[in-house]
Amino acid sequence: MTTAPLLTATATGDVLELRPAGSWIAANAASLEQASEAIAPQLDRSDIIRLDMAGVRELDTLGAWLLEKMSRRATSAGHHTDIVGVADHYAGLIEEVRQVNRHTPKPARMPNPILARIGDIGRSTILAREDVTAFLQMLGALCIAILGVVRRPRSLRLTSLTYQLYRVGWQAIPIVVLITFLIGAIIAQQGIFHFRKFGADSYVVDMVGILVLRELGVLIVAIMVAGRSGSAYTAELGSMKMREEIDALSTMGLDPIEVLMLPRIVALVLALPILSFIGSMAALYGGGLVAWFYGGMGPAIFIARLHDAVSVTHFEVGIIKAPFMALVIGIVACSEGLRVKGSAESLGKQTTTSVVKSIFLVIVLDGLFAVFFASIGM
Repeated sequence: MTTAPLLTATATGDVLELRPAGSWIAANAASLEQASEAIAPQLDRSDIIRLDMAGVRELDTLGAWLLEKMSRRATSAGHHTDIVGVADHYAGLIEEVRQVNRHTPKPARMPNPILARIGDIGRSTILAREDVTAFLQMLGALCIAILGVVRRPRSLRLTSLTYQLYRVGWQAIPIVVLITFLIGAIIAQQGIFHFRKFGADSYVVDMVGILVLRELGVLIVAIMVAGRSGSAYTAELGSMKMREEIDALSTMGLDPIEVLMLPRIVALVLALPILSFIGSMAALYGGGLVAWFYGGMGPAIFIARLHDAVSVTHFEVGIIKAPFMALVIGIVACSEGLRVKGSAESLGKQTTTSVVKSIFLVIVLDGLFAVFFASIGM
């Protein structure tokens, strides 16, 4: 039965005898705090403190800690403390509380900067290996899903594929056209401004046409798709992972790769070449307008010069790269979505990681293709 806590103090010379009684439990926390604070001045004045716990009827961790605080206060002031009258069934609790925060933690050693740097390199290597493994696992699972669709064409979720094409393709056209138009206009303006010093204004058409069709058109569009659609894929799949919807699909006997990832990645592979073509045309149009109004080069002259400067090969180089970039973006986005844990922080982190990795790999892939096409004379 819970009773009111009491704390009686009797001073005899240099000896202070404390007799706690009643229920020293959390339910009486307010009165226990007041009692322990009221006795503090006497603890500082007495040389010997004797704590008699024979009258304590109930005791929990809070009460034991308050009694221990009084004992430690006296000990830290250089006084002697004795605890007597502890009931057998409370002895273990008293001993556990007495051991709390008894040892001062050792100061942290400053790591060797060289060893710390080597450790960082090692951890980065392990993380890179994990990323490569996740990428290859997703690529393998995607290939298996594609083979399953080839064997059973009816298993292809055409409705989902059409919807994803609408999202990543049709809805992306306005922003792609706007950005690539501005990029083409800026390149043309800067080219005319600098080439005019050498009387080589007409070479702006060569620069705009080759840069846009071979490199910048597909690269800018791929980066925009990675930031727009790749992040959306990661957020969607990560949210489904957090709500255990992907696990539910597996429980129902459905393959999440075939149901969720395949339509999204195939839609990207189909949409990115189309977006690259549209973006390249918009960039050429922007460059032509700037050449007309800023450089005084009429549309007929611009088109004729463009016809002489570029060939179908330049266009083929840009378009060939687009499906591979889309495949990389889709695989990275889906694999990062599946790595989301059960928190909103993890979702945001993996979405950011997905965009950064996709853009990095797209640029690396573009460089590899540039070296490859140069080596085969394209």
